[in-house]
Amino acid sequence: MAAISAADVKRLREKTGAGMMECKNALVETDSDFDKAEKLLKEKGLAAVEKRSNRATNEGKVFIKTKDNTAVLVELAAETDFVARNPEFIVLGGAIAGRVLEKGYTSVNEELTDMVTDLATKIRENMGLKRMQVIKAKANEGIAEYIHGEGSIGVVVKLAVDKPEVLVQEAFKELAHGLAMHIAWANPLVIDRKQLDAAFVAEQEEIFRKQMEADENLKGKPTVALDNILKGKVSKYLKSLCLLDQGYVKDEKLSVAQVLANCGKELGATLTISDYVYFKVGQ
Repeated sequence: MAAISAADVKRLREKTGAGMMECKNALVETDSDFDKAEKLLKEKGLAAVEKRSNRATNEGKVFIKTKDNTAVLVELAAETDFVARNPEFIVLGGAIAGRVLEKGYTSVNEELTDMVTDLATKIRENMGLKRMQVIKAKANEGIAEYIHGEGSIGVVVKLAVDKPEVLVQEAFKELAHGLAMHIAWANPLVIDRKQLDAAFVAEQEEIFRKQMEADENLKGKPTVALDNILKGKVSKYLKSLCLLDQGYVKDEKLSVAQVLANCGKELGATLTISDYVYFKVGQ
């Protein structure tokens, strides 16, 4: 049997993340064949992950990478916050987003899941590439991103302009970043009310109507007054769901629509929000 060198044990630990005795035993079992020992440890690591595969992966981070006119959002999930803060986990999330950009992927595939499996077998915790989304901008659109905290929320927003030259203006870039931050804070359901489903609006009206019927303070009020109160309640609630109607995060006295209009006036252009993507870990 070949001698087990301390250098090989150290190198195997660094490559696989396994314990010293595990590495030593693997080298003994494979007669000091480094590649076979590495494969053996990976197989043991994968078996450990498979045993934990039914455990929830509600922790993790959102990663965003942008290049030219394309942005990629990735949610990488783990069982524990401890692993989500692991430097190797963070590097992996960025690497996956970078690979998607580099190769033009539009959905999760075997290459990406294999990248996750490699780290999962090393750390021996259940992980998953929970979701990803690619956003592309046209020649008259600009993209901005925002990551909240250490990656609990990630947002990409896309703005369209009627004068492409304003895309490089500092005022436009500042507004786009501010809107991405706003979306992370407010989590709107839609951009504007036209996107709300009629059945959803009717359902909200019915909920508020029943609440009003149970309110003793409203008993005996004229039908016209009750209708106006109902209309006001529904309108206020829908405004809270629609991005353009929400009070802007940096100045809640102004709606997002007003902020867009003010910036457009300053730049001499018309600005519109054409799309956004909101990822929150665990949702």
